[in-house]
Amino acid sequence: MAASYTVCRLQTRGRGSVAKCLRRVDTFLHRGIGTKVVAAQTEAAVKHDSVEKNDGRKSLYAVQAERQEQAERSVLISCYSRIKHNMFLKYLSRHGDIKKHFFYENNGVYAVVEFARQESVASLLEGASIPRVSQESVVPFKSRLLSLRNLDSGESSNRPSSQRAQPQTAPTINDVMQRLSKQESIDQQITQLTEAYQLTEENISLRYLVCSLLKDVAAGYFPECTIKPFGSSVNGFGKLGCDLDMFLDLDGISGQNMKMPTPGLCLEYQLKMGNSERATTQNILSVIGECVEHFAPGCVGLHKILNARCPLVRFAHQPSGFQCDLTANNRVAMKSTELLYLYGELDPRVRLLVFTVRCWARTHGVTSSIPGAWITNFSLTVMVLFFLQKRSPPIIPTLDELRDLAGPADKSVIEGNDCTFVSDFGNIPLHGNTATPGQLLREFFDFYASFPFNKMSICIRKGTEQNKPEVAPLHIQNPFETSLNVSKNVNAAQLQRFTALCQESAWLSCQSQTMMPKSKRKMIESDEFTSRNISRTFWGVSCGLIWILFEHFIREGWQEKFQERSVWSNICGHLLAHIHPFRKLIRISVYVSSQEPRHAIIFCTALNVL
Repeated sequence: MAASYTVCRLQTRGRGSVAKCLRRVDTFLHRGIGTKVVAAQTEAAVKHDSVEKNDGRKSLYAVQAERQEQAERSVLISCYSRIKHNMFLKYLSRHGDIKKHFFYENNGVYAVVEFARQESVASLLEGASIPRVSQESVVPFKSRLLSLRNLDSGESSNRPSSQRAQPQTAPTINDVMQRLSKQESIDQQITQLTEAYQLTEENISLRYLVCSLLKDVAAGYFPECTIKPFGSSVNGFGKLGCDLDMFLDLDGISGQNMKMPTPGLCLEYQLKMGNSERATTQNILSVIGECVEHFAPGCVGLHKILNARCPLVRFAHQPSGFQCDLTANNRVAMKSTELLYLYGELDPRVRLLVFTVRCWARTHGVTSSIPGAWITNFSLTVMVLFFLQKRSPPIIPTLDELRDLAGPADKSVIEGNDCTFVSDFGNIPLHGNTATPGQLLREFFDFYASFPFNKMSICIRKGTEQNKPEVAPLHIQNPFETSLNVSKNVNAAQLQRFTALCQESAWLSCQSQTMMPKSKRKMIESDEFTSRNISRTFWGVSCGLIWILFEHFIREGWQEKFQERSVWSNICGHLLAHIHPFRKLIRISVYVSSQEPRHAIIFCTALNVL
């Protein structure tokens, strides 16, 4: 991104009146709505799409180009609550064929409609009207965020809606545990857990559409720009409800992807030089942020965080429910997204293990959505990748191995950092490791329960432990900016807690009850005590997620089992109320007690001595 060119754009367009700016944006929307991605990006997508193999795997570039084009042919419509499905589609079909659509609920009913042709969107916008409002303060900005009104008074508002709303939020832990308990094996539980939490096709489409709507705002200043999602929204490890990270890409208009001019006469833009690329990025985000806050429908609560290491603008998009972060110069993060996507596509067990470990970590408070000393999801994902590289034989290659397999078109150096790795899946050899997801989960807990965090660093570039270059409880080397520690925020207490949870989970996964066959589960469920207090026996992966539910069962009557021995009841109550790390241990004890009460008594005694 050329700092001089972007500042030039801000100077020539930013000083006009608000009405003039809005007219230019409106003209762009109706002239260029659904336009194809800039030529440089299209060329890259075609190049990477050529390496698509018979197994259907596509590069991230190809996936993004395809989804961006779909988003350009889509609109987001706020619907009244009792809308009839058939009438809705019939009304919109007057503007062209509808390729796909879905409804979702978020403080109201919304519909995402993708047309088969780009011209249909322009036709729809031409037919849309300005709402009748008595206030003159309304901002006359037209976008692809529309509202559907029913002006037919004869249409009964009490008629039930015929559309089916797609879920856009993660299921509750109670629902997930019930699903897990119905599975026949640990591997099935891990698969079910991933399917329950991963982003749906509809949610991914909505994320690309929100990026496209915001691009329409930024296009008032930079008509050829694009806004792409990155991070968990596109790398394959995103969970329903995760934030939407976006990247304002100006490379298509800054000359970075343009060819050198041929000899002879040529014309060049006159450019205004900025003080630095960082200052230019801050100026761009500041101005675009102002437009989003004041002009873009549905965008609220904007905060400019321009002095961060990576400047960003944070806001909420109310119609989708997404918390959004917009950056403009974060190409290393884009390469990290591409790398994680590649690892996830190489072997399905990668995503299964990452989702399971992340869910386990969030349930036990190892990770948190609140900034602090906790381990982040990115750090946890790198730890899973490093563990898979350490298997014998390795399940995934190291980053250095991927770099050595790269071709000339894959070469990438960003701000002096080597970000090169192969993009052709067919050129990546895989070893014949046949470990099941359940086996890998148990081995993961064993691996980090005894990992020498005090002196060794985690490095997926080399795939081996490295001596720690700094005094930090946890050191995880950034894959591309190798001088950085991505887990620098983690303190000793949180690392110790993570290790203790790994030790406990490793012990739990080895118990016979966690591998309980269905016949024994039925036998235990038929027990009078169990059936009176809990509808289904939790086993396998669900044992590691039963934290909150266990406390509920304690209140509902599990302690009655111990009332015959008041001393054990006092021990359980004391541990549950005052010794936070032992809550899950007591849970395990009570679970075992449903089959053999003596084990619970012995285990509680051991904890009491500690």
